[in-house]
Amino acid sequence: MTTHDVTLVVLDMAGTTVADDGLVELAFAAAARAQGVETGSPEHATMLAHVRATMGESKISVFRHLFGDEDRAQGANLAFESAYDALVDQGRCEALPGAAEAIAELRGRGRKVALTTGFSRTTQDRILAALGWQDIADLTLCPADAGRGRPHPDLALTALLRTRTDSVQQVAVAGDTGYDMLTGTRAGASVVAGVLTGAHDEPRLRADGATHVLASIAELPELLAAR
Repeated sequence: MTTHDVTLVVLDMAGTTVADDGLVELAFAAAARAQGVETGSPEHATMLAHVRATMGESKISVFRHLFGDEDRAQGANLAFESAYDALVDQGRCEALPGAAEAIAELRGRGRKVALTTGFSRTTQDRILAALGWQDIADLTLCPADAGRGRPHPDLALTALLRTRTDSVQQVAVAGDTGYDMLTGTRAGASVVAGVLTGAHDEPRLRADGATHVLASIAELPELLAAR
């Protein structure tokens, strides 16, 4: 089956269709401080390295790994969401160039589009509202909607089920992190496209299963149409 047969495109948000601009790291610093970890400390540096390596993963899963204790993880997650939401409210959230146009082109050619995230539903909805994207996609999903977040296949498979897509081979997954690539490969997607507008570089994307690496999401409609 070729990419011409793709009928569902599952897209990541931050770093893929939405500019990150360091917001995740700023929000993480606030979350760490809420748990007594000061910015610039050796402990903070170690935690930040893990955050960068696991970009794309469900945020509560990241905090569970970092803090171990469930109460601390939940506290960090709440502080993260509060800090990130404040940054969005300050106008620090914008679409990546060509992202809205790419989504419109994909849907215009009869493909369904699902926007997915590692954030909570509250934060995802705040981002969509800030961009005026409430109706830009056929479906939006966060980890709580699917059962598990990345790198598990749940987000892509939930999108398949909810859009009544017939086969995993009719699915394309695109994102900026290795975890996005793992989600796509584990879900059996025929196209797993990495984009270079976010967290991870081409070697990381390839190592985690990217079938294609694109400069940006703006190139995805042409890739699918050409094949």
